Amino acid sequence: MNQYVIVGNGVAGATAADKIRALDPDGRITIFSEEPQAFYYRVRLPEVVAGKVELGQITIHPQEYYRDKNMDLRLGRRIVSVDLNTRKVVDDNGDQTEFDRLLLATGARSFIPPVKGIEKDGVFALRTYDHARKIADRCDRAESAILVGGGLLGLEAGNGLAERGKTVHVVEFFDRLLPRQMDPAGAAKLQKILEARGFRFFLGAKVSEIVGSGAVEGLSLEDGRIINGGLVLFSAGIRPNVDLAKAMGLDVDKGVKVDNRLQTSHESVFAAGDLIEHGERVYGVWPAARTQGMIAGENMAGGNAEYTGTLMANSLKVVGVDLTAGGEIDPDGKFRAAVYEDDFNYRKIVLDQGRVKGFIFYGDSKGIKAVEAAMAAGHDVGHLVDAMTTRDFDFSQLSAK
Repeated sequence: MNQYVIVGNGVAGATAADKIRALDPDGRITIFSEEPQAFYYRVRLPEVVAGKVELGQITIHPQEYYRDKNMDLRLGRRIVSVDLNTRKVVDDNGDQTEFDRLLLATGARSFIPPVKGIEKDGVFALRTYDHARKIADRCDRAESAILVGGGLLGLEAGNGLAERGKTVHVVEFFDRLLPRQMDPAGAAKLQKILEARGFRFFLGAKVSEIVGSGAVEGLSLEDGRIINGGLVLFSAGIRPNVDLAKAMGLDVDKGVKVDNRLQTSHESVFAAGDLIEHGERVYGVWPAARTQGMIAGENMAGGNAEYTGTLMANSLKVVGVDLTAGGEIDPDGKFRAAVYEDDFNYRKIVLDQGRVKGFIFYGDSKGIKAVEAAMAAGHDVGHLVDAMTTRDFDFSQLSAK
């Protein structure tokens, strides 16, 4: 009987476990998770902050699911060491578990820059359900909140705070919001919408110090300005959680290095999710982690699937409005682009020599799938660039040869 151990129960680990079980009905699957909660939809954590949902509403696989699948789920357990010679993992209870194949799916951790005062009560990052609950609890004692970072998850969390009646100040190092998903025109539109909801922005700004005696009272910027607030939430990106992989002696650079089979530098160890580096790229998005988990699980169970990468297209709601961006968004205007804009929508399709190179859809999402397909197929659609600037463009034309 094959013995599989999975370290991490996010989307990569959970998907891999399902794939293994489908291919190996009798194998022993043991899953370790540092979190006390079973697999839940991390993307909806801002709704927990807003008080809109509870854990049960965002749980994807409750504990009963694992029992029904004959999987041994061990919650609140951290793997402290791995012996690759004896093929055993050791958890923080001192228990040892043998494996034939091991999957590292330890994900990523929130990056909090080394700012003076980060140890004060009231400083948070949002990565887990427990984080979301603590932020929500803190709201009761803070009239206003400060969000450091204008990324997707951060703005959603900020909107959750706003819906709890808090004034939200956003400090962003770049000169615009969502620098990875929005060009200057789209970011300006989003900023205007958020300002109408009570957000206040400090763009092109850097944090100097978090101030307060014991608990957070605000922060100071490098230009001397002071922002008052009883809660500081950092949303400054994530970093692959590679500590265990490094301790095992695996090949690690920006993330844990894997080949197309999601195999690490050790033949019995696979990796998937936010911790991996594939083709010199770290993805850090849910769709990529799900696909990687599926492929890693198949190969651990004896398959020969290959991962060829994931189109970097983020599809999320920003304060209740759909935003999808992928590929080259061309913030500097180096390429030809078909742009449509009205009071509520912004659409940009970037072309290079007639072929779709990237896109932004904010608001109306009609046509996204057709644009993604044209981008993947490399169709020459340059003759349609003027037509694509109209509101009711027929996107089915992009599939015509």
